[in-house]
Amino acid sequence: MKKTHIKLLGISLLLMMVLFPSCTNELNQAPESTNAIPGGELFNNPESYKQYLAKLYAGFSTSGQTGPAGAPDISGIDEGESQYIRGYWMMQELTTDEAVIAWNDGTIKDFHSQTWTSLDRFITATFARFSFQIVNCNEFLRETTDAKLESRGVDAALKAEIAIYRAEARFLRAMTYWHLIDSFGGGSLVTEESPSTFYYPEYATRAELYAFVDSELTAISSELLAPKTNEAYRVDQAAAWMLQAKLYMNARVYIGTDHYAAAAPLIAKVIASPYSIHSNYKDLFLADNNRNGAQNEFIFAIAFDGLRTQTFGGTTFLVHAAVGGSMSAPEFGINGGWAGIRTTSAFVDKFSATTTDTRGQFYTVGQSKEINDIGIFTDGYAIQKYRNVDVNGVQGSDAAGDFADIDFPIFRLADAYLMYAECAVRGAGGNLATATGYVNALRTRAKGATVNSGELTLNFILDERARELHWEGHRRTDLIRFGRFSGGSYLWPWKGNVAGGAPTQAFRDLFPIPANALSSNQNLQQNPGY
Repeated sequence: MKKTHIKLLGISLLLMMVLFPSCTNELNQAPESTNAIPGGELFNNPESYKQYLAKLYAGFSTSGQTGPAGAPDISGIDEGESQYIRGYWMMQELTTDEAVIAWNDGTIKDFHSQTWTSLDRFITATFARFSFQIVNCNEFLRETTDAKLESRGVDAALKAEIAIYRAEARFLRAMTYWHLIDSFGGGSLVTEESPSTFYYPEYATRAELYAFVDSELTAISSELLAPKTNEAYRVDQAAAWMLQAKLYMNARVYIGTDHYAAAAPLIAKVIASPYSIHSNYKDLFLADNNRNGAQNEFIFAIAFDGLRTQTFGGTTFLVHAAVGGSMSAPEFGINGGWAGIRTTSAFVDKFSATTTDTRGQFYTVGQSKEINDIGIFTDGYAIQKYRNVDVNGVQGSDAAGDFADIDFPIFRLADAYLMYAECAVRGAGGNLATATGYVNALRTRAKGATVNSGELTLNFILDERARELHWEGHRRTDLIRFGRFSGGSYLWPWKGNVAGGAPTQAFRDLFPIPANALSSNQNLQQNPGY
């Protein structure tokens, strides 16, 4: 079935209807808006159901109601810094060997040194963003019950469509709860069944949130459309299988019990679906990755458009912030670099000096491999992964060069290949020979040397995930799963705020519940160590 695009911004001004129960004064998650429309009026138009769904998807790409600045979803922080992907990316990447940032904005350098506190404004904003996204999903589900639809005289055909929308909204909520579980552990479990008036929700443990997400994904997997039959940017069954497999792959971290064996069959179903590996790795991160063939590898991607999703977060951040020094901004389809993010020598060393692997997209001219001063952009190699140009080098749709068109992949088939290989190496399902074939398919695409099954070790898998998936928001989770994030078993430059790297405390495997969230809802519980 041919994919078409879901309109992302059709309802961007209409969702400011509820407050998340644990919102704070510093980060108010429901800004005042004269454009807000009560739910009863909103759904007088049958098209509003799909428009509302579009807003839920847009919650991962936009930062406010009118563009890059002026009516933010979350106040108390620069609007671009509050954007979902930017906040999650910083927590997943700046805390690891894959990225450092030169800026001295607030506490941003605390990410790489692993010295953050519960007062960190970036962590607080991301926690608030998760909450905001969950609340909007809950409100959609409240407004689309059978009783509500009956009262509005919705016909059978639209009801059937709305049933699919509801499954998608539950997926988006489950994914956000997964990010909460992975980043913060426990928290509030708020659903469409929770009171819609202000109250203080009880604390839910990490295990309780895990069980909720697991049950949700099991329930909706049969209600979503079959793989690759939905509109572009909307999720399908393969996305649900992938998310549930991610949950199971990290179950030992989340709940203390291995569930790799449960992940393996889900991964096999994803691989057997119609998604396919694109022939050129670099195409995956270009401005036309929604149409150059890369989209066939993306199981779920967040849409970014230089004209319709203008934000200083997302891939706009990933392009601009990665350009500095002697790098040519026009080659990246932008009007200037922000001289911020680059990588460490520990990541560079994942690629041999003589490698032909095209995934090692380092810019070295005028850059030193070693980082003597994190605040100097030319200390550390730059990474040229995200480019706001198409396959012919033509700049993205924003003529000014401010905002990027590059979609951000949440799940892609290459990740499923590596997940399959990890399960096989762990003896938790799958076939080692098949796993080797999957790994070599990715290495061959990247013009790297192939490996044999004897070389598939856990250390190799972890390094291969870095080579294939760097700067895509996976690294922190991967390092924790492999026992390499905190502690001293794996050191990288400036971990622990020491040039050569130093051990950090195990409690850093979780971020703190923000202090102002705790003061707003005393039912919440702080994570140990904070």
